[in-house]
Amino acid sequence: MHTRLSKCALEVDDSRAFWAHADETTDVNAQRAFDEYWFGARSLARVEVLLTNMRARFSAFPSALSVLHSWQHMSPETRRAICHWHLQLTDPLYRCFTGTYLVARRSGPRPEVTRDLVVAWVGQQGPSRWMMSMRIQFASKLLSAAYSAALVTSNRDPRPIGMPHVPDEALEYLMYLLRETEFEGSLLDNPYTSSVGLEGAILEERLRGLPGLVFRRQGDLIDFGWRYHDLRMWADVNLRSEERRLAGAAL
Repeated sequence: MHTRLSKCALEVDDSRAFWAHADETTDVNAQRAFDEYWFGARSLARVEVLLTNMRARFSAFPSALSVLHSWQHMSPETRRAICHWHLQLTDPLYRCFTGTYLVARRSGPRPEVTRDLVVAWVGQQGPSRWMMSMRIQFASKLLSAAYSAALVTSNRDPRPIGMPHVPDEALEYLMYLLRETEFEGSLLDNPYTSSVGLEGAILEERLRGLPGLVFRRQGDLIDFGWRYHDLRMWADVNLRSEERRLAGAAL
C-alpha cells in the first residue's frame, strides 16, 4: 500500500501530455518538464508529483509507453479507459475499489455509492494508522478518479455507478498489455475488464469481435489466438492503418 493516489487522481489530460513528450528513451526529470511546460503552467513541486505518478503508471511498462507515445489519434473514450487501467495496474487500493467494490455495488439493489460509504470502505482497507483525515482524502481521490473514468456518473451524493463505453481499440490494447504483464486473475476474469462492465458472456462476445485476436470457446476449452506477436507489433500495424485512413479522408 502506498499513498501516491492521495496527491494525484486519474489525470487524463496530464497523462496525455506525458505520453506526448516521453518515451522509453527520454530522460524524464521534473526540471526539464517544468522548463518545457509539459503540464502547462504548473509549479515545479506539482510537476514533481505528476512525474512520480506518471513514471509509476506508464514508464514501468516500456512497451506500453512506446505505443502511447506514438498513438497520435486516440479517441477520448480510449484515452480514459487506458488511464483507468494503468492506474489500476499500479495502485492496489484503486484496483480493489474499482474492480471489486464498485462492481459489487453495481450488481446490488442500489447501484450507487456515497462519500461516507467510501470513507468507511477505505478505513477497512488501509493501515490502522491512517487517521480520518487521510481516509477522507483517499476517498475523495478514489471518487474523483472513478468519476473521471466514468465509473460513477456524478460528483454529488448519491453517485450512480455507470459503465463507460470501451472502444474495440482500447480493449485490444488491454488484452495485449495483460498478455505480457504478470497480474492476478486471467484474461477472462480480472479487475480491469470487470471494472468497466465486461464480464462473463458480455466480455466473451466482445472478444469474438476484436480484429486483433481470435477468441474461441468450446465448452470449458478456451483458445486465444493472437494475430500479432506483442503489443508493439499490434500498435505498429493498427496505428499505421489509422494514419493512412485519416490521410485518405483528408484528401
